[in-house]
Amino acid sequence: MIRISYNKLWKMLIDKNMNKQDLKKLSGVSAASIAKLGKGENITTDVLLKICEAMDCRLEDILETIDD
Repeated sequence: MIRISYNKLWKMLIDKNMNKQDLKKLSGVSAASIAKLGKGENITTDVLLKICEAMDCRLEDILETIDD
């Protein structure tokens, strides 16, 4: 089974000296969506694209697929 990992996003936030609240404010993504990301749950591509736009990056910069 394949799952999505958002570890790249969390590393990017650390590198940019940001936290989840900063990401929420910058991207306009809801607290519920940020919580889902934190739990590694599925999230819509619209939310992911908002994050990419806010962070000036691409999807492959914030997520990766992992074989379980």
